[in-house]
Amino acid sequence: MDTILQQLVNGLSLGSIYALLALGYTMVYGIIKLINFAHGDIYMVGAFWGYYVINELHFNFWLALISAMLFCGLFGVLVEWLAYRPLRNSPRIAALITAIGVSFLLENGMAYLFTSNVRSFPQVMHVVRYHLGGVSISNIQLLILVVSIVLMVLLQLIVRKTKMGKAMRAVSVDPEAAQLIGINIDHTISFTFALGSALAGAAGVMIGLYYNSIDPLMGMTPGIKAFVAAVLGGIGLIPGAAIGGFVIGLLETIMQALGFSAFKDAAVYAVLIIILLIKPAGILGKKIKEKV
Repeated sequence: MDTILQQLVNGLSLGSIYALLALGYTMVYGIIKLINFAHGDIYMVGAFWGYYVINELHFNFWLALISAMLFCGLFGVLVEWLAYRPLRNSPRIAALITAIGVSFLLENGMAYLFTSNVRSFPQVMHVVRYHLGGVSISNIQLLILVVSIVLMVLLQLIVRKTKMGKAMRAVSVDPEAAQLIGINIDHTISFTFALGSALAGAAGVMIGLYYNSIDPLMGMTPGIKAFVAAVLGGIGLIPGAAIGGFVIGLLETIMQALGFSAFKDAAVYAVLIIILLIKPAGILGKKIKEKV
């Protein structure tokens, strides 16, 4: 029982990171029906920004977290403006290929500027472990879980209670009708990219603190897993993305606990195949028939 509880704690900490990343995927898809495969690399940029401001500007964790969210939010808007906006009326495959291209550009650009070497993330917090029976949990794990949940709740409040959130929901349902009632489509889409990228930036700083290492390719695998989480929960649905992230995190830690660490990635992709075969709309998604 202690082992199960320990893996549950580990899975929730990791799953909260996947959930934050999956939210970016699901919001962008819900608005413009684009799978932004460069989203995982925004997470990498956030980790490097946190590394820079802590080492060079001597920021504490909270300042690094907030500044990474602001920087990645602006960076996400810039990527949308330069790469995706010119292709908004193009076939979806053109935007998808561009997203993959942006991902490679960010990865190789960071490798060129900062080399491909793994860097140790500065430990701005002293690690304290709490023992509850046979379960051990660190203050870093608690911090990641609590911050992630707070950010997810804030996101839900923004989407449900604010004027811009209502505009986002309107655009996701019918962009043409939203434009007719005075909603600025460009501003709404940019705001959506900013929100998703800010969450990815926060995830990057927290995962750097958790694993104590960052590199230019660190966003590739988590980005794909977060996409799986978004599909699993129901892509386009914010609660679904959060649930999918926690499920994928728990699945990974369970595979490690069972001694199948080498197959943990394969298990995640197997889940994607199974969910697409059994329930393509995801856990919370509903099957919608499209008119021809």
